[in-house]
Amino acid sequence: MVGREKEIKELEKIYSSKKAELVAIYGRRRVGKTYLVDEVFDGRITFRHAGLSPLEAEPRGLLEAQLEHFYNSLKLHGIEEEKAPKNWLDAFFMLEKWLKNIDDGNRQVVFLDELPWLDTPRSDFIRAFEGFWNTWGCHRKNLLVIICGSANSWMENELINNHGGLYGRVTHEIKLSPFNLLECEEYYKSRGITFSRYDIVQSYMIFGGIPYYMEYMEKGLSFAQNVDEVFFAKDAKLKLEYDRLFESVFKRPEAIKDIVGFLYSRNMGYTRKKIAETLKVSDGGHLTKDLNALIASDFVVKYVPFGLSKKEEYYKLTDPFCLFYLHFVKNQTRRNSRFWQQNTTQPQVVAWRGYAFENVCFNHIDQIKDALGIRDVISLESAWTKKADDEDGMQIDLLISRKDNVVNMCEIKFYSDDFVVNKEYYRTIQRRIDALHTIIPRKMSVYSTLITTYGVKKNEYSGIFVKEITLDDLFR
Repeated sequence: MVGREKEIKELEKIYSSKKAELVAIYGRRRVGKTYLVDEVFDGRITFRHAGLSPLEAEPRGLLEAQLEHFYNSLKLHGIEEEKAPKNWLDAFFMLEKWLKNIDDGNRQVVFLDELPWLDTPRSDFIRAFEGFWNTWGCHRKNLLVIICGSANSWMENELINNHGGLYGRVTHEIKLSPFNLLECEEYYKSRGITFSRYDIVQSYMIFGGIPYYMEYMEKGLSFAQNVDEVFFAKDAKLKLEYDRLFESVFKRPEAIKDIVGFLYSRNMGYTRKKIAETLKVSDGGHLTKDLNALIASDFVVKYVPFGLSKKEEYYKLTDPFCLFYLHFVKNQTRRNSRFWQQNTTQPQVVAWRGYAFENVCFNHIDQIKDALGIRDVISLESAWTKKADDEDGMQIDLLISRKDNVVNMCEIKFYSDDFVVNKEYYRTIQRRIDALHTIIPRKMSVYSTLITTYGVKKNEYSGIFVKEITLDDLFR
C-alpha cells in the first residue's frame, strides 16, 4: 500500500489492544477509507457490511432495503436464518447474538462501511447503534468495531461529537486525507506509470491526490491523453462523478452545488453575507449546516484574509476536482474527445494552471515551511488583496505570517522553465513589499519568496527574492 504509514501503525496498535474499541474512519468520498481497512485487516474481519447508496433506492422503501441488505450480510457470514429484522434494534440484536455464538476469545472485527447511509429518515438508527455499543459492545474486550463514512459532517456530529448516548464513546478517530505530491509520485510508480513531477503536479491540480481518480490513469498514455480519456472522451470515466459526489454525501445536494458553483467564481472566495445575498437564501441554520458540511468534507476552507478582522471570514472552494470540473467540463456545449491534447498550451489552460498551482501550494504548507526551515514555527497562512482606486490594485498569492516576526511574501508561478524576473516585475514585487510594510508591525521583516517549478534564472533582478522554493521542495 502506498502511504498511510501512520494510519496503518495506529490501526495495528488498536487491533492489539486488550479492550473494546470503537474506531471512526472518515474522509472525502473516494479517498481510500475502505481500501485502507481491507488491506490492514485482510483475513481478519469477522463481519462486514456496507450501507446501500441512497441514489439507488426509492426514499419510501429505503429503510426496508437497508434492513434487508443488513440481514443478507448476516446470512452471508453464516447466521442461522430467522425472520428478517423489522427495525435496527432487532438487526443489531441479531448481530450481537451471532458474534456471541461464534466468540472463541480472539479479536472480533466488525466493519460497518458507509454508516451515514444507514441512518435514513425516521429509522432510529443512531438510537439502535447506541444501544448495541453501550449495552453490549463496549463490554466485550475482544471486540473492535470500525465505522466508516464519507459524509464527514454526519460522522462528526452524530458520532464523534455526539452529545447523547454516544458521547465520548468513539475510542479513536482517523480522518483520512488525500495523498500529498510525494505520495502521488509513489502511487504512479507503483503502477508503472512514468510521469514527470511537472505532470504529477498537474495531476494533483485535477484530482487533488484522490487515489480513486488517479487509478484511472493508464500506463503508456501521456498525461494529456489520460486527461482526455477520463474527462472528455465519449464514455469519459468521471463524467458523472461531480453530481454523484454531492448526491451521495450531502442531505441538500442542490443547495450545496449552488454554493460550490458560486464560490468557484472567485479565487479568494466570499463572505457568508455575500453568499446568502447572491444565492438569495436565508443567512440562517440551513446555510450554516451546508457551509459546515462543505468544510468538514474538505471541499471548502474558512479563513480570514490577511489584514482583516475575524468578523470578515471568507469561504474559499479548494477541492481540485470540483474546480477543474467547473472550469473545463461542466459547461462544454460540444464534446471534444481530444480537448486537453489540443488545448494544453492555450491561454485558458495556462491561466488555469496558475490559479490551480496556488491551490496546490496552500495544500502543501507543511512542505513549504519545511523548505524554509520553519516547520516548528507557529504561523498563519492566507492570501492578501489590497483594493485600490487604480485598475490593478494589489494581490499577494500567499502570506506566511510567523510568530518569529517574519512575513514570507510568496509569489507563486507555474512555469515550464526557469522563471525570469525582468525590470517591470522587479518593481512590482518591490511595490508589494513596500505596501506590506505599511500594515504589518514595525518589528516584523518581509522576506520575498518565490515558489515556482524549476527555480529562478539568475540575473540583475532575481535578487529581489530572498527565498526560493521549487517543485522538488513540494515533493518532500
